[in-house]
Amino acid sequence: QVQLVESGGGLVQAGGSLRLSCTASGNIFSINAMGWYRHPPGKPRELVATITRSGSTTYADSVKGRFTISRDNAKNQVDLVMNSLKPEDTAIYYCNADEVISTTGWLGEFWGQGTQVTVSS
Repeated sequence: QVQLVESGGGLVQAGGSLRLSCTASGNIFSINAMGWYRHPPGKPRELVATITRSGSTTYADSVKGRFTISRDNAKNQVDLVMNSLKPEDTAIYYCNADEVISTTGWLGEFWGQGTQVTVSS
């Protein structure tokens, strides 16, 4: 029904930057919230940042001032620009689309397959 495809992960040195992108495709009429979560090794999955259709954002305290989330509603795309990366940012990053509505009704929540971000010290 709905697929989320992520891109942009990789290996970067501490202090470097990466940009993650995620595009949702399928029978989509609207998406309320889109966001990024991450799963660090040996830790539970955690919220990184979310953005609503109207542009309201939420950030984890650990990334405030370093990461910026944005979205293009027309393209069903959400981006995450990550600056001043730290080794503790190493994780699999997952794109999320919540409250997805199709032309025929409510679809719910969807996740991408994940993209690895590794920050070396």
